[in-house]
Amino acid sequence: MAKPFWEKGIRFECQGTGRCCTSRGSYGYVYLTLEDRRRLARLLKLATSAFTRRYCRKTDGYFHLSDFRGPCQFLRERSCSVYEARPVQCRTWPFWPENMNARSWKREVVAFCPGVGKGRLFSKAEIQERLDQDPVY
Repeated sequence: MAKPFWEKGIRFECQGTGRCCTSRGSYGYVYLTLEDRRRLARLLKLATSAFTRRYCRKTDGYFHLSDFRGPCQFLRERSCSVYEARPVQCRTWPFWPENMNARSWKREVVAFCPGVGKGRLFSKAEIQERLDQDPVY
């Protein structure tokens, strides 16, 4: 089996552009696990059911943030207003399973995100840990 292109790690550091928080067509959904909804609801001092009614929609059986056609509804001046409670999908960017082949990485991440190649080196183990956090939707 071939070693992944990220065998020796990848440098990444968020540059605070907010680009990853803005819809790119089919990439617009921010999916939410039940724990994501609970964490966000606690931060916003809402019951989970109230948070879900106010901020979420369900498509094909999966909850996601309801506003997905532009910037995230929690983006304030290029900063996440719910950063400490952000969903797993946001916590693991850019190390998503669909991004972790060389072709997708180059086309979908490097070309889009100015944080690639900057900052600290994420080891193979750290990248795998983030990949393992990906909920199966």
